Amino acid sequence: MSEPLLSIRDLAVDFGGAPALRGVSFDVHPGEALGLVGESGCGKSVTWLAALGLLPKKARVTGRVTLRGEEMLGARPARLDHLRGGTVAMIFQDPASSLNPVHRIGKQIVEALALHQGLRGAAARAEAKRLLDQVGMPDAARRLDAYPHELSGGQNQRVMIAMALAGQPELLVADEPTTALDVTIQAQILDLLQALRRERNMALVLITHDLGVVAETCERVAVMYAGRIVEEAPVDRLFAAPAHPYAQGLLGALPPLEGERRPLTAIPGGVPEPWAMPSGCAFAPRCPQARGICAGEMPGLRRMQRDHRAACLLAQPVLEFA
Repeated sequence: MSEPLLSIRDLAVDFGGAPALRGVSFDVHPGEALGLVGESGCGKSVTWLAALGLLPKKARVTGRVTLRGEEMLGARPARLDHLRGGTVAMIFQDPASSLNPVHRIGKQIVEALALHQGLRGAAARAEAKRLLDQVGMPDAARRLDAYPHELSGGQNQRVMIAMALAGQPELLVADEPTTALDVTIQAQILDLLQALRRERNMALVLITHDLGVVAETCERVAVMYAGRIVEEAPVDRLFAAPAHPYAQGLLGALPPLEGERRPLTAIPGGVPEPWAMPSGCAFAPRCPQARGICAGEMPGLRRMQRDHRAACLLAQPVLEFA
């Protein structure tokens, strides 16, 4: 496999002593699509806000985040401004709150183009229209003069994607890009992200709680729970043989599309709060397979197969790998 485009090692975040991330490590390779999944409160969004230096000052961040070998944590603000939106771009969950309501769409896209490509005037406006055309915005020339409140949720999401593409990023992080969109528009946005990734040979990180979306969009998946990666594998392998009980629970909650209908299996309880983290394995209080050892030792990621890792003391490696 190629050298990582972005590498995160032992990333930890706490807010006033409450740990939101507890040693997150993974790589993103050029051109790949990685899904980051888990329930709300598992640390998916915080991971990327920390990596890109977007958390408030009260957050204590430790670890390493390297982009093509260059350390991002603690980098000078001017350098971060160049990397954010340039090499790495992020689409946030709610486009309605991310776009400025008092500025026209065209002005906001042109601002991104001026910052990352140095374009001004007519050239910037022409490029803004091209970007809106590229993301499938109907009547793009007229939409440049619209305000965010005049567009639908799906159209505002397309504007956010166009702004993210303005810096010609090598990595696009999409944080729940289909939240609050109806099913038809969700499919269109996901198809658009896939098409843009192939066209630009751009890496994509998709943050979501929807494993069905990951199955259709991503090649590799990292499952997060309580501020840690608990399983990482190729998508087809995770769906065929999940090793961690939490990943098994997420898959058990998915409705089957084929075969006979069956009751969905819910995971009891909820994600622990950062200030009330249990000892040992954080998932143990909700885990149907938990044993006494699980409460006494926090498991690290172990290899199940060559490119499959899980953080469970009870999970067994595949025989041919062992």
